[in-house]
Amino acid sequence: MKRYLSMSIVAAALAGAASVSFAPVAAQSRATATNVPVIPHEAVPNFFKNPPGIYTGENMGISTNSKGNIYIYHRAYETRLFEYSPQGAFTREIGRNNYGFAFAHSVRVDAQDNIWAVDEGTDTIVKFSPDGKIVMTIGRREDPIATLANMPGQGVFHGRNAKYHFGRETDVAWDQQGNIFVSDGYFDARVVKYDKNGRFLKAVGTRGTGNLQFNTPHSIATDFQGNVYVGDRGNARVQVLDNDLNWKANYPNVGNPWAVCVSGGPGPKNPGKQYLYVSNSWPDSAPAEPAEYTGEVYKMELDGKIIGKFGRAGKAPGEFATIHQMDCRDPDVIYTAEINDWRSQKILLKPQAMKTTSQQGR
Repeated sequence: MKRYLSMSIVAAALAGAASVSFAPVAAQSRATATNVPVIPHEAVPNFFKNPPGIYTGENMGISTNSKGNIYIYHRAYETRLFEYSPQGAFTREIGRNNYGFAFAHSVRVDAQDNIWAVDEGTDTIVKFSPDGKIVMTIGRREDPIATLANMPGQGVFHGRNAKYHFGRETDVAWDQQGNIFVSDGYFDARVVKYDKNGRFLKAVGTRGTGNLQFNTPHSIATDFQGNVYVGDRGNARVQVLDNDLNWKANYPNVGNPWAVCVSGGPGPKNPGKQYLYVSNSWPDSAPAEPAEYTGEVYKMELDGKIIGKFGRAGKAPGEFATIHQMDCRDPDVIYTAEINDWRSQKILLKPQAMKTTSQQGR
């Protein structure tokens, strides 16, 4: 009887798979900023070194800690989290086979060097201590019986705005008090704030095009003053919020922001002048036409003024095939996690070599 019931449930779920819908994906936009100076850059050749038999698949997330170690969260045969030395040598794997890993999306490191893995496939954020032990989770994996028809990453938009449940959340950031900010995501359209212990404080956002509305909030970062920068990818803009999640500004001229990053790393030490980096990525489906006008990364003042840009779509070193996340702790050293090339790169910027030209900012 049990076997018959189980098989019936599976059959029913699979039969309904054809009705599964997906979150809408906006076409990648051409950035509207003009006369932007180019920042000379170069890729460090063959920087990341894996042992024989160890590979990364789609590189989804990348982040550094205060010691210069680098973390890559990627989708291979399974979702895995690797650590590398500051010289790019593989050192260890973290968290393999834990319940929160299914479909990697991003990884971030906080001010205490804890490692946070954001997994859209389990609707879960897992916090690891610096030595790799799980110390906290936020979110909850859907019951397997409710997801039999869905491969990880599939499903429907629900916008349920639940305090401790996500809808394929995408990224995480912190302020100087340790409060946690989450961009959520594909099946919700909001930003959520928790205290340092994971207690819900506030959520803002619905699906739409107005202020404090989102269409795939895909990446999130904070500055030293506690402002929040949201890569509102489907709306082709960065939305800036204050620390209490009130709307402050939109930066609409840098294409569809797949990845946002604020330089300096998480506090508590004041990092001095900070910059915002925004990637107008070549889409992960690798369409031919957008390859001609996407792939670049913009360097901006925190007020939205564009300083310069670097890179283009492509497969060669120093070109970018879908930057999904960036690390910019050092504003002149950018680490990129890329989907289509199954790689990450270490990029060295040379802003001192920029040619002086006119530029259009906000």
